[in-house]
Amino acid sequence: MFGPMWKLGVDMTLLGLEAQTVIGLRLAKIALGGPAAVAEAQLMVTEKVAAAGEAAVQVATGGSAHKVVRGYRKKVRANKRRLHKR
Repeated sequence: MFGPMWKLGVDMTLLGLEAQTVIGLRLAKIALGGPAAVAEAQLMVTEKVAAAGEAAVQVATGGSAHKVVRGYRKKVRANKRRLHKR
């Protein structure tokens, strides 16, 4: 019923909402300080650089915006699960 652009819009909206949750969880962890905060900050930067590189490769090799957004959503959901466990 809805076209691919609708699906992309929904996925991008969900990515934004999920990312805000992860940002909040990470900020809370970093605000507590200590070694866990340092590790989280380092992991965050490492993951962002790797994800951006992966997205660039996907686009350069003909990957669609849908594929890039799905990849980011998968990573964000994994972070959300990991941060909720602690």
